Amino acid sequence: IYENMGGEVTTPAPGGIAGTGIEALVQLSSRRGAPPPPPETAAAYTKKSQESGGVIAMMDLLVRDLDKETTVAETEETQAQKEYEAMMAECAEKRAQDSKSLTDKEAAKADLQSSLETSQGETKSTAKELIATQRYMASLHAECDWLLQYYDVRRQARVEESESLTKAKAVLAGADYSFVQLGSVARARKFLQRV
Repeated sequence: IYENMGGEVTTPAPGGIAGTGIEALVQLSSRRGAPPPPPETAAAYTKKSQESGGVIAMMDLLVRDLDKETTVAETEETQAQKEYEAMMAECAEKRAQDSKSLTDKEAAKADLQSSLETSQGETKSTAKELIATQRYMASLHAECDWLLQYYDVRRQARVEESESLTKAKAVLAGADYSFVQLGSVARARKFLQRV
């Protein structure tokens, strides 16, 4: 190929088969005649003017392939850069939203915490008021029970006192009530004085 492209081989090819010196295994025929005439050639041999055209064409092909690969790589890199920038913008926006959401949630938590503390304070004061009200109700209940328990005794004592006042008026007016028992009236008066 090198010789066909116009190059010159400086080292001789090794001779024979596997370096033995035998150049060919040829069967010679017993008829040796004149060889046939050589075929006609189109024209006399001329030196090719485009000796290195194949190599240059191959190098041009390599350059075009490298240009295509470089263009594809630059396009892919540009696209990847745009995707990266878009992803970073989305991440920044998401971080901003997450930060705002976190701030809002912390503010809501603080509001709820203060509301909880206020409610707990109100619960304690309300519980104290409830205990005081229950104690007051218990004292009123005890007083009412006592009044109900001794209602008849007190009513009887009032009736007797009213009668004794009437008798006392009558005595002062001149009437004589010496036949009336005075012991039950004295007991009722002592009872009322204790109360």
